[in-house]
Amino acid sequence: MAPSWTRLIRFVAEEDGHIHLGQVDEDILDVGLAAFEGVPISAKLIEGSLYDGVVSDTTMTVKQLLPPISIDQGKIIRCLGLNYRDHAKEANMPIPDEPVLFFKPPHALMGPWPEKIRIPKFVQDGSSDYEAELSLIISKTGKNISEEDAFDHVLGYTCGNDISARTEQFKNSQWSFSKGLDASAPIGPVLVSQRAIGDPHSLSIRAIYNGTVVQDSNTSQMIFSIPKIISFLSQGTTLEQGTVIMTGTPPGIGCMRDPKICLCDGDEIRVQIENIGTLINAVYYEK
Repeated sequence: MAPSWTRLIRFVAEEDGHIHLGQVDEDILDVGLAAFEGVPISAKLIEGSLYDGVVSDTTMTVKQLLPPISIDQGKIIRCLGLNYRDHAKEANMPIPDEPVLFFKPPHALMGPWPEKIRIPKFVQDGSSDYEAELSLIISKTGKNISEEDAFDHVLGYTCGNDISARTEQFKNSQWSFSKGLDASAPIGPVLVSQRAIGDPHSLSIRAIYNGTVVQDSNTSQMIFSIPKIISFLSQGTTLEQGTVIMTGTPPGIGCMRDPKICLCDGDEIRVQIENIGTLINAVYYEK
């Protein structure tokens, strides 16, 4: 049975301190910003799982937002590099003929504010970077999925931030280590269903660093569409239910700016995507 929700949050409730799934109040257009500003958030409880949940009449109050999917549910995070035309131009690189891929492990997953992006001590070298990304979650396991059937495998869309340790990244041709550190994949704050998102290839996407817009583009600039990405990733490969896919970033990343920008202890970084809202995280240097 298909889920009935359109804007799903995973949260700790004020009433019982337990984790629940909920349909966010439709009056709150940006649940991430509301949580950050201390605006009360109510949600109708969702009965069932992430994949077949039905919205009930029971309302609870949000104490803390969590990532829409838990580490236990998120099988793996599949990521695209260089998937925006304007980012390729920024990097002085040719438009790729096929998607550029890398992986993040489940423990890279983390949620919205008040969760903090934790920078390990060995990469506190001024090279920690942000990447605003439209992200999606796979609804059902599939293999060799056609482009025509790809949207049937999308559970919903959310904001993502591909946190990257650039010094480590540029040491190696494989990016999974430098981009796969714990808490390097914040997602949230809400998961918007396929039927509620509108056209996922026509959404404004921005990153805001300490109050300044540093990335400002549109998903229309994506080189490979969502159906193309899902079809490509599932070739001869089982794409499991719960897989998170991060679809690439537009121009304006810190290492390409002049002067360069890096994520430092106490900084704030936001990812803002049209029809989804704002993913907000502070940055913390681990001791």
